[in-house]
Amino acid sequence: MSTDTTDADNDLRERITNFLRRNFPQIQMHGGSAAIAHLDREKGEVTVQLGGACSGCGISPMTIQAIKSRMVKEIPEIETVHADTGAAAGADGDLGGTSSGGMSPSFPGETSDDGGDDEGPQAPF
Repeated sequence: MSTDTTDADNDLRERITNFLRRNFPQIQMHGGSAAIAHLDREKGEVTVQLGGACSGCGISPMTIQAIKSRMVKEIPEIETVHADTGAAAGADGDLGGTSSGGMSPSFPGETSDDGGDDEGPQAPF
């Protein structure tokens, strides 16, 4: 791979990352993460993986649709966007938030041990 190709790929990755941060700040604000899992500059394809809190979020399908429709309009080199939620395994461009991919969100009062009597959240007083 030539230096020019590498520089062009890095530039495109940076523009995709900036697009996601600028247009979808709610991903990180709500404890989610977005990463470029795969980029094929020659085909004009990118795969974006949403993880963290996005994995269990009911709004993530709408976020994915918005990413798919808006990215192809704003970044001319991208013709096809694949996006999904779940484990961020293989992702190489974590955009922040939790990158522990594949974990379901936790809720107040929820514990990780299944052997206890969880009575819900405790009052701070």
